[in-house]
Amino acid sequence: MTAPAPRKPAEHVERALCVLAHPDDVDFGSAGTVATWTSAGTAVTYLIVTDGDAGGFDDTPRDRMGPLRQEEQRAAAAAVGVTDVRFLGYPDGRLELTLGLRRDISRVIRQVRPQRVLTSSPERYYERIGASHPDHMTVGESTLRAVYPDARNPFAFPELLADEALEAWTVAEVWLGASPRADHAVDVTDVVELKFAALKSHASQVSHVEDLEAFVTGWMAQNARAHGLPEGRLAETFHVVHTA
Repeated sequence: MTAPAPRKPAEHVERALCVLAHPDDVDFGSAGTVATWTSAGTAVTYLIVTDGDAGGFDDTPRDRMGPLRQEEQRAAAAAVGVTDVRFLGYPDGRLELTLGLRRDISRVIRQVRPQRVLTSSPERYYERIGASHPDHMTVGESTLRAVYPDARNPFAFPELLADEALEAWTVAEVWLGASPRADHAVDVTDVVELKFAALKSHASQVSHVEDLEAFVTGWMAQNARAHGLPEGRLAETFHVVHTA
């Protein structure tokens, strides 16, 4: 008996939800992919768990950093066609896997009712340790738990249904970024300028980086080669998990 062919992600979905820990996380890893989705008519929502108030490389007062990074994320989202940007306001750098965080993510899943969720991998990536920030891993695991079983189970967090009339919702697929087992590449060559515009919106985070475009381009070219794309193409990569 031959093994079944691996399942492929849906070619198009009506709604997608991106759940990331910090402002700029979605743009470094996924802004090109998001641009391909929005250009195809997918409505994309960003849910950012923290305000990124522990980030930055200058003397911006800490009480201004969170609001500044929210502004930057909204501008970055607009660059790739996203207008629905939400923040949960959890403390940057101190995320833990809690029922409260699972509930808050489940709430937004039930509100948005996405067929696809994009989040960070909960696995530590030892070859790219910078991708494995504890907040990233916590958000990835919390989001997967929210997708299965919380958001689809009407008896999980019953207050979401009883108090907020949020019906259960089943997400069909989850895309995990910065995964050590990436199995799907998105060719973003034709939208790379949109990705760069999104990244440059995060001035508080990237203004000190020399040759930002060259650095990101090199990384995406390596992704493309590893996944068999033609020479000269650029890619963002994901581990796609089918959850329906």
